[in-house]
Amino acid sequence: MSAVRALRGATTVDTDEREHLFERVISLLEAMFERNEIPHDDIVSVIFTATDDIHSAFPAEAARKFGLGDVPLLCARELDVVGGTPRCVRVLLHVNTDLPRSALHHVYLEGARSLRDDLPN
Repeated sequence: MSAVRALRGATTVDTDEREHLFERVISLLEAMFERNEIPHDDIVSVIFTATDDIHSAFPAEAARKFGLGDVPLLCARELDVVGGTPRCVRVLLHVNTDLPRSALHHVYLEGARSLRDDLPN
């Protein structure tokens, strides 16, 4: 039976530059789609957060460039926590799927790998 499930992911940028941000966000989305075999029409919505040190572009702009222009996208600020991962973009992707929650593969790339060291690469 199909259910709405949430996939998590995150990446970091080396510099706060528009094209670099787009490259990293698109790489993250590609990995999430590939590892979870997500058909485009099964996407419900996507929420992005970015740390306070990212100003060059909205992560949702990269998602539209990736081909998600017809999907509801939302950007928000990540909490500014002391010791948090700098220049970090996080994503919460909602998808319709028949897979159980345990079969989903969350994706953490670049400097965000340490956020979930309990997950396999």
